[in-house]
Amino acid sequence: MTYAYEKLHDFTFQLLCKIGCPPDQAKTASDVLLSADLRGVDSHGVARLSGYVRLWQKGRINPTPNIKITYETPSTAVVDGDGGLGLVVAPFAMKVAMEKAEKVGTGWVSVKNSNHYGIAGYHSMMALEKDMIGISLTNASPLVAPTFSQERLLGTNPISVAIPAKNQPPFVADMATTTAANGKLEILQRKGMDTPTGWVQDKTGLPTTSANGVKDGGALLPLGGDREHGSHKGYALGSVVDILSAVLSGANYGPWVPPFVAFLDPDPNPVGEGIGHFFGAMRVDAFRPADEFKSHMDNWITRFRNAKPTPGNDKVLIPGDPERELEAIRIKEGIPLLDPVVKDLTELGEKFGVKF
Repeated sequence: MTYAYEKLHDFTFQLLCKIGCPPDQAKTASDVLLSADLRGVDSHGVARLSGYVRLWQKGRINPTPNIKITYETPSTAVVDGDGGLGLVVAPFAMKVAMEKAEKVGTGWVSVKNSNHYGIAGYHSMMALEKDMIGISLTNASPLVAPTFSQERLLGTNPISVAIPAKNQPPFVADMATTTAANGKLEILQRKGMDTPTGWVQDKTGLPTTSANGVKDGGALLPLGGDREHGSHKGYALGSVVDILSAVLSGANYGPWVPPFVAFLDPDPNPVGEGIGHFFGAMRVDAFRPADEFKSHMDNWITRFRNAKPTPGNDKVLIPGDPERELEAIRIKEGIPLLDPVVKDLTELGEKFGVKF
C-alpha cells in the first residue's frame, strides 16, 4: 500500500514534537527522513522512525540540543551536536560549511556528539542551491569486518557527493562503502529473503547469504565483498570516512561508535563523543566561472548518458538518476510501505497519541 508524502511527513513531524523536538527541528528532521523514502532509500526513511524514538526513550537522543561550533578557522569548523538527532545536527553543520564557502571559497566541517543522520545525499545536495559542490560523510555503528577480519570494526560509512549542472539534473553520488547497507538486510528480513553472495560473512568469517547473518554474529562486507573483488578498496574508503568524521572531530570511531539499536548499550569506555560526520562545500566559482563549469558538466553528463549500453541494458545511468526518477513518481503516486513498517508506525502512533 502507498501513502502520500504529505501525510507521512505530518505524522513524522507530530511524533517528533511529541518526544520534545522544537517544531523547527521536527520539520527539518521530517524533511530529511522523508527524503529517503522519496528517493527510494526505504531503509533510511520512516521505517527508522521508531528506532530514533527508542534511542530517545533510552536517553541517548537529546530532543532539544544546543548545537554549537566549538572550534573554527575561516574555512573549517568543529560542531558539537549535543547528542541531538543527526537529522537536525547534520543540516546545521552543512549550512556552516556553505557559509564558510561563500566567504572563502570552501568550507569543511567535522561533527561530534551526534546521532544517525539519515541519508548522506540529503546533506550533500543542500550545496546545489548555492552553485556549490557538496560532500557528506558519516561513520556508523560497527557492523562491517575489514578485509581478512572476523571482527566488526567499521560502519557502513557512506559517502555522498553532489555536483551542480546547468540544464541536466545534478550528479549525485550517494553510497555506502559496503557492498550493501544494513538497511537492505532489514528489508530482506521483512520479506523473508536471502542476500546475494558477497554481502555478508558469518561469525566464523565464512561467506553466507542469510539476511540474519549480522544478527547471528556475522558482519557486513566492505564494498567488493572479498579481496579478489576489491574489498580492500571498500575497507580503505570506509576507513577514510571514519577518520574524517570522528578521529578529526572527537567523536567515537571504529568499534567504539554507539549502536543505532536501543537494546544494545554504547561502549562503557568511549574514545569520543557520539557519532561523527564530515561535510564539505566548494563554491564552483572559486575554481572557474560557475556557468562555464555547469555547461561542461552538461557536456560530461550527456556524453556518459549517450554511451553505448551493454547487451540487455537500455541506457547508461548517471549517479542520481534512479533516485531522481523514483522521487518524481513517489511524490505523485505515494510512498510504498511494507506491512511490518505500517504495523510498527501504527503502534508507535497509538503509543504517542498520533493517528497514523
